[in-house]
Amino acid sequence: MAKSLACLAMALSFAITWGDDWPQWMGPRRDGQWRETGVLRTFPKEGPKLLWKVPIAGGYAGPAVAHDHVFVTDFVTDGTRENDPGKRVELTGKERLHALDASTGKTIWTHAYPVTYKISYPAGPRATPTVQDGVVYMLGAEGNLTALDEKSGQVRWAKSLKEEYKIEAPIWGFCSHPLIHDGLIYLTVGGEGSVAVALEAATGKQVWASLSASEPGYAPPSIIHVGNKPQLIIWHAEAINSLDPKTGKVYWSKPLKPNYGMAIMAPQLAANRLFAGGIGVSLLLELQGDQPSAKELWRGDTKRGVECVNSTPIIDGDYLYGVNRFGQLRCVELATGNHVWESFEATTGNRSANSGTGFLVKCSDYYFIFSETGDLITATLSPAGYQEISRAHLIDPSNEAFGREVVWSHPAFARRAVFVRNDKEIAAYSLSE
Repeated sequence: MAKSLACLAMALSFAITWGDDWPQWMGPRRDGQWRETGVLRTFPKEGPKLLWKVPIAGGYAGPAVAHDHVFVTDFVTDGTRENDPGKRVELTGKERLHALDASTGKTIWTHAYPVTYKISYPAGPRATPTVQDGVVYMLGAEGNLTALDEKSGQVRWAKSLKEEYKIEAPIWGFCSHPLIHDGLIYLTVGGEGSVAVALEAATGKQVWASLSASEPGYAPPSIIHVGNKPQLIIWHAEAINSLDPKTGKVYWSKPLKPNYGMAIMAPQLAANRLFAGGIGVSLLLELQGDQPSAKELWRGDTKRGVECVNSTPIIDGDYLYGVNRFGQLRCVELATGNHVWESFEATTGNRSANSGTGFLVKCSDYYFIFSETGDLITATLSPAGYQEISRAHLIDPSNEAFGREVVWSHPAFARRAVFVRNDKEIAAYSLSE
């Protein structure tokens, strides 16, 4: 009897012991790595078990998961959404942040405020909430920045980036996921001398502002560590830059001008090599840290690199895996930029498609890939090729891009589950073995 009780206690303990939360875009370290154990590699025939599903409204922002809560944003409007990449659409409605119970999907609290959109692709917010030290930070598509108490939803502070910095929202809205580091919140904003901004996380008060560019772009700020000095990486529409995180002083800057101002992916670091790429451009840099500097190793062309659009690639050993602008999941030799192979199987379904999208997350020695078709895929990626392990359809595409149906929202992986959303609902599926 005692032995049975001990086994039961161990089983219960295992059942409630989770790995990392997913408190921000691309995970706790923003590196697209899910450091969980005991998760599915191959899905059951009927697919992963649905844990819950609840209705929400429109948005591209993926959810965040922290402390038994799921945080997800949306935009409610009675207006008619239309997607034209070169046209701003005016819609009036409310942006909302929902705190849901991670086990049941039940609403714990909702914060809402009125907003008028004047952006292209006006489905809703783009930036995943960032949760740290009991506070959740929300950035809306028109630059409304709000810090709220994680448990109660009470507003700690709020500000309009458009009003404070006298700017217009980028044509595709404010997209740069807020970054918290050492008590500061880093943002890509825009305007003269304020493309990069650091605020006190506790109060929202500006600490410094830096950089100017014709457009701010859409890439999130990143903190990297090379040598003994942390560097804040800001990629705007004209150049990739390294700054002192405490002062905003520029350490180095390299031209990197993507077409249409579409600096989107978060530059990725492997040892002392930094990669970034967008439409028409890609670049690998070699960094020095003690006296921060950067040397170009190669620039991409039709035979080298990856032109990333909606998703950030992952560097795995000596190779980089990322989705090119027409949907090709591509393997690239990092040292040279040379293409090793490419495949459409995990993204658009064996066809070229403008801004074709798949979101990559590595788990152990394989990958989860969330396709724009709403499929979750497990696969191994290596220089030998793309090897699909399993696939399940989790959620229907509810938006449109270039004449096809898509879901363009990065999922969250936490609690041995995956959390996915479209413009109608958010759902949680068990990935537990």
